[in-house]
Amino acid sequence: MLVTQPYDGATIADLALDTAATIESKLQAAVAAFADRGGWLPAYKRIEILKRLARLVELEQSEFALLIAREGGKPLADAKVEVTRAINGIEIAAGEIERLAGDEIPMGVTTASSGRFAFTTKEPIGPVVAISAFNHPLNLIVHQVVPAIATGCPVVVKPAATTPLSCLRFVELVHEAGLPQSWCQTVVVEDNALAESLATDPRVAFVSFIGSAKMGWHLRSKLAPGTRVSLEHGGAAPVIVDRSADLDALIAPLAKGGYYHAGQVCVSVQRIYVHRDLKEEFVARFTDRVRALKVGDPTHPETEVGPLILPREVDRVDRWVHEAVGGGAKITAGGERVSDSVYQPTVMVEPSASSALSTQEIFGPVTCVYGFTEITEAIARANSLPFAFQAAVFCRDIQIALSAARLLDASAVMLNDHTAFRTDWMPFAGRRQSGYGIGGIPYTMRDMMQDKMIVMKF
Repeated sequence: MLVTQPYDGATIADLALDTAATIESKLQAAVAAFADRGGWLPAYKRIEILKRLARLVELEQSEFALLIAREGGKPLADAKVEVTRAINGIEIAAGEIERLAGDEIPMGVTTASSGRFAFTTKEPIGPVVAISAFNHPLNLIVHQVVPAIATGCPVVVKPAATTPLSCLRFVELVHEAGLPQSWCQTVVVEDNALAESLATDPRVAFVSFIGSAKMGWHLRSKLAPGTRVSLEHGGAAPVIVDRSADLDALIAPLAKGGYYHAGQVCVSVQRIYVHRDLKEEFVARFTDRVRALKVGDPTHPETEVGPLILPREVDRVDRWVHEAVGGGAKITAGGERVSDSVYQPTVMVEPSASSALSTQEIFGPVTCVYGFTEITEAIARANSLPFAFQAAVFCRDIQIALSAARLLDASAVMLNDHTAFRTDWMPFAGRRQSGYGIGGIPYTMRDMMQDKMIVMKF
């Protein structure tokens, strides 16, 4: 399988693909490792491994950043941030291990429960299969693999076929840090049927999936009874700019949130609802900022917007943009290809409510601006889609801000910040069609464990 740079199509690597037989062998190894309860790594060993892993990744920080830029097309400056976050994520997991504690269960509060002492302990749930996405080829792997290591679950991880190299190197470092081979393995396939067969195997205890809603919900419907699952999909993140908002403070963050990694982020700014008193000035200033974004080779330090992952995604985005123009929308910035793999950062004003740009996740460098008069109207439009993830409100009136935060259908509402804000220890979850379960390293660790109660009679 050829791994190529999205920016120019240059080949980076040629990888051998896993077959059904090699996948079965790897799954058997994971199942056997977990079945040997006497061979489970104690907490202190897992902490030591993760601390060594963090240092090993840190030693290759520059190499990982360049690899992310090359295989995924993420601008180098943002790729460096991704590596820093990955290191922090490993450290977060190591620190969380000592907080994996059970509870005392009250006894003696009824006649039947008298003379007993009860408590719970935490145990790993079992073999984990992680299926990852292309847009954060190192940090997503950290979010899926490291919680499994921290909790003592063997994990088999399938990176995106377009961006496998960061994952493969990371897992090599996992083993170098001291984790036995069978406790963390990779699977490289292009065949979705093979990946589905792995995830739906009844020997798998937990499936972590990051990717499209269509594939995620299909996969969930096929899981064996008892298999836990975490799904992280996308959305069409709404932003409300209230009449009281400070335009000086919001233009730059919205440009960052909308065009970071060419908009290929599940919580990327997409729908911007601006009060009509501010709309004209907002559009003018936001358009100027977007036009000034530096577009080009993601390995260059000054680049702010790089390529989309595949040329067919450029085709799709261009089609959606021009369909919206045919429906009455206005382009104030961009709206054209730069190359087969790069699309200009684009601002659309008032695409119709039924257009693809208004109803589907764009996952490209396009934001849409709509005017509103009453904030209740903006909230209703923000809540109108069948998916919901993160949202944002820019406002200097605290009452309006908190009221909007309460009424928005979102798992997180950012006040005076863009929708793509995230730290690796906070809960991160889509609602409705946007996902299932809660991401964020501490939360994933909890999901990968189960309680065992011990009752002692005396």
